[in-house]
Amino acid sequence: MAALICVLAPVSIPLSSLVPISLGSLMVMFAGAILGSREGSLSVFIYLLCGAVGLPVFAGFSGGLSDLFGVTGGFLLGYLPLAFFSGYFYKKRRDGISLLIGTILGNFVLYAFGTAWFMVCLKADLFKALSACVIPFLPGDLFKIVVVNLLTPRIKAALKL
Repeated sequence: MAALICVLAPVSIPLSSLVPISLGSLMVMFAGAILGSREGSLSVFIYLLCGAVGLPVFAGFSGGLSDLFGVTGGFLLGYLPLAFFSGYFYKKRRDGISLLIGTILGNFVLYAFGTAWFMVCLKADLFKALSACVIPFLPGDLFKIVVVNLLTPRIKAALKL
């Protein structure tokens, strides 16, 4: 899963808000949902290490510590709780509602980490941060949540997990 995140997370659409639309969060939700909270979070940690040492695995094919501590660093670190929550609830009950709760909660925590760090880096107020970091991403992230919730049971069944 770390390799899949590394391959798909760099695919992104840059926005004027400094925060790009990326496939990273989709793959992170899949990592948690398919592997469970512990192994999913570990795969995200490996992905973050790859990026931290300079491999171009972050959005826009960037990498390095400057990305982890830059404007979007809160989102990158927020991938850890996103994977954890995506897997935690689903592994406990293995039903659609649990997966939905986990992916929504995980995205909420991701937004909280990313928005807070954005505010610190740019000394932005909450309204500016929400306008740049949350509102433009809600439709796409809702679509990603639906995709993860529809495909995870099928993928797990096909892999016999």
